[in-house]
Amino acid sequence: MTTLGTRGLRLRHWLRGHPLALDAALALAVLVAMVVGAFVHARARQGLEFGTEPPAPVSLLLMVAGAVALIWRRRNPLVVLAVTAALTVVELVSFDPPAPVVMSTVIALYTVAARTDRPTTWRVGVLTMAVPTAAAMLFGPPPWYSQENFGIFAWTGLAGAAGDAVRSRRAFIGAIQERAERAERTRDEEARRRVAEERLRIARDLHDVVAHHIALVNVQAGVAAHVMDRRPDQAKEALAHVREASRSALDELRATVGLLRQSGDPKAPTEPAPGLAVLDALVDTVRRAGLPVEVACTDRRPPLPAAVDLAAYRVIQEALTNVRKHAGPGARAEVSVVRVGFTAEITVLDNGTGNGTGKGAENSGGGHGLLGMRERVTALGGTLTAGPRYGGGFRVHAILPVEARTAESGQPDAAGRTGETV
Repeated sequence: MTTLGTRGLRLRHWLRGHPLALDAALALAVLVAMVVGAFVHARARQGLEFGTEPPAPVSLLLMVAGAVALIWRRRNPLVVLAVTAALTVVELVSFDPPAPVVMSTVIALYTVAARTDRPTTWRVGVLTMAVPTAAAMLFGPPPWYSQENFGIFAWTGLAGAAGDAVRSRRAFIGAIQERAERAERTRDEEARRRVAEERLRIARDLHDVVAHHIALVNVQAGVAAHVMDRRPDQAKEALAHVREASRSALDELRATVGLLRQSGDPKAPTEPAPGLAVLDALVDTVRRAGLPVEVACTDRRPPLPAAVDLAAYRVIQEALTNVRKHAGPGARAEVSVVRVGFTAEITVLDNGTGNGTGKGAENSGGGHGLLGMRERVTALGGTLTAGPRYGGGFRVHAILPVEARTAESGQPDAAGRTGETV
């Protein structure tokens, strides 16, 4: 059965690739049916009889011509229909009893209905039904009320209706397949967009975690190396800060990378994302690294939405990291979180004298701190400005909507503002 099914499938594919061969086989079958039908004669009392008289040579020639014309029925359906209809009219008018050349007209009309549109089918079908029937009734040897004449009308009408039904079904199936393919493409595009957004979010989280803690480790390691010989106790304290900062970096890095685990992987992270609730711990870590920080005003009631809370925390974290790295010795920082109507304003100021805090530091160092902050804020529908302060220092100011909204994919506004010069 498997072998027969495979051979049948191969034959079907071969016939689809060679439609002319299929039409030639159909034409041969129609010719055989017409020749056999030519031996069937209608008797008044006995009904149909299979006679022994062969059809006339001209009738045989008309049947062969009608069958041969069907070979090109796919390429020129209207021309083939016109040829077969003309041969049918000639046969119906000239011979008694007429040979069934009308079989070729039925197949040709079916092809026209199946391969054209409905208006064409109606016009051509009505004409094909009317002309041979009228010719047989008016000019044919049998009387006009003979059943053969009404049979011509019925068979041609049935061929047009069948072809129109096949065409409608093909169009319906094609529309369903097109919708399915379009839906599949839409799903693929949506999946790629979400993957890109998730990769960007994870990259921002990794940058924030690694940049902040590694900056603290770098500072404390430099302090330890500087006072190692003269003040071992202070060096030991600096190394303790290095160990604590590295442990915190590893914990946050493990939690962030854990998002890439599959659902069945063990030890999936269960800790919530950081937010303003742990702002004091962040400020204490920066203070222990040697940067004086003042929290001028914090307003955490009612709590911010999770996405806004995380974005505010990351903006403060990255801004303090930049202050520690670029503000220079003796710098101080001030953090402010204020609720103003339906927005939350986050401000980080410093009085540093370094030259690398702004855009130049970001570009020269190859970092993505300000870029990542802008992307976070813009994705929530907020705005961020960062630049030098009048009189010295640097200022980072973010305005976040309390009701977070995600920027639509493909929106040029978000991508454009990310690269703006502040």
